[in-house]
Amino acid sequence: MFDLVLHQPQIPPNTGNIIRLCANSGANLHLIEPLGFRLDEKSCRRAGLDYNELAKVKSWPDFDKYKHQKKSGKIWLVTKYGESCYSENAYQLGDSFVFGAEQHGLPPHIMASVPPEHRLALPMRSGQRSLNLSNAVAVILYEAWRQQDFIGSARRP
Repeated sequence: MFDLVLHQPQIPPNTGNIIRLCANSGANLHLIEPLGFRLDEKSCRRAGLDYNELAKVKSWPDFDKYKHQKKSGKIWLVTKYGESCYSENAYQLGDSFVFGAEQHGLPPHIMASVPPEHRLALPMRSGQRSLNLSNAVAVILYEAWRQQDFIGSARRP
């Protein structure tokens, strides 16, 4: 499937929504530390993060460690500074989609780590700051999954 990568997520309910999205789509979730919350069982249950037994969730100490272990697929950054609209690209199974922290976005060293054509943007009205992280992740994942004819879905359209 696809890898969803959250760089230093800060808001537990956003990550909880994304874990649920992964459980329902088969995507893998990778969390780049430090996190703005704890991943112990009690904290996760309170924050709605208790779907992690239904989804593949892995934490990494930094982005470079995640990137180093990746054997195949492209790495796509989702950023308001994206070079192309997310719907203008072809995605393949094994691709990764990287999202920045809710308050800070992606740091410059991660932005510089991929070619500009692998930086995706979601259209928005001018003057708006950003979409909610879990909403942005869902838009990107479902477009990529649609391109794969919703492979693995229990009920394909």
